[in-house]
Amino acid sequence: MSILKTIADHKKVEVRLKQSLISSDDLKGFPLYNRETISLVNRLKTSSAGIIAEFKRRSPSKSVINNKARVSDVAKGYEKAGASGMSVLTDRTFFGGSLDDLIMARASCNLPILRKDFIISNYQIHEAKAYGADVILLIAAILSGEEIRTFTELAQALGLEVLLEVHDTEELKMTKGINVDLVGVNNRNLKTFEVSLETSKALRDEIPDTALPITESGIDSITSIKELMTCGYKGFLIGESFMKTNNPGSEAANFINTLNDED
Repeated sequence: MSILKTIADHKKVEVRLKQSLISSDDLKGFPLYNRETISLVNRLKTSSAGIIAEFKRRSPSKSVINNKARVSDVAKGYEKAGASGMSVLTDRTFFGGSLDDLIMARASCNLPILRKDFIISNYQIHEAKAYGADVILLIAAILSGEEIRTFTELAQALGLEVLLEVHDTEELKMTKGINVDLVGVNNRNLKTFEVSLETSKALRDEIPDTALPITESGIDSITSIKELMTCGYKGFLIGESFMKTNNPGSEAANFINTLNDED
């Protein structure tokens, strides 16, 4: 069984439990549910660097990355550094995150925030809205085309943008006729966990013009970003290279300043 299927199966059980405690109608009464969201697409279009900086404590492939950093400090640091957006892992079991991290990030910065989780239910989209997200992640590898369409339409109706993550041509074909806001190409091979920027290069021309192109995983150098910028990528999701340091915000600032200085 693949790690993605293991996580998705666990998520179904988790969502059923959450729904039994807090309903979708309850979520609609949360103070943040009716807030006006911030567009990640617009921030990326006007950014010279296009960095989406991530808050992540651990992962199944790397174990502990940083279990000491405070999300509020990191969020403030990323905003000061000039990041275009912030990604927050909210999966607890496999990544050590939580919705508390999301709400603390929202309270600490004015960046557009991506809720990064394994969404398999409408409920999680209402949850994302209620806890202050501006963007949700949909992972094509665990969803059907119809689920992607349904989740996208609901999210956009709530004012949320949708980042659809793909790994290959077949998954990218699932976007046909669905107006997702951003398409993120994950450079990590799900079977071997090896990372190659060639994945982003190969898929760039297949991303629909209606979606902003993002690249994920293995983006840890100025050279990599410059190379992918020439291919037309507008956003670069960076997590571990910032989070594995003692001061992720400061590391992000150094990285973004260096990137901008080379323009």
